[in-house]
Amino acid sequence: MLETRTRVLLVLSRDALDRARVVGGKATIALKLPVSLQIVLRALIEEGLKRDDHPALLANVESQAKAVRQKRSMARLEGAEEERRHRRSGAARGPSGRGPRRRRK
Repeated sequence: MLETRTRVLLVLSRDALDRARVVGGKATIALKLPVSLQIVLRALIEEGLKRDDHPALLANVESQAKAVRQKRSMARLEGAEEERRHRRSGAARGPSGRGPRRRRK
């Protein structure tokens, strides 16, 4: 099953994680085997990928893609505003642009 493996960082909402834990608990009771969160998430991903043409799956992908786009857009706007504020403050910069200039003795 795990001939070729790749590590992935997955960021989930607390609600989604809690629901996956519930599934793991129910599976542990039903199967009388220890079922880890990783097993549950792997199974959910594999089952979801089998339904690649399901409208609910596509709608979920769309909403998450839009949320990521909005979050990145807001971060860019906030970064640009911070840069403008920093430029207006008139802070002296050294030749490298990293910090204040130092007086030579």
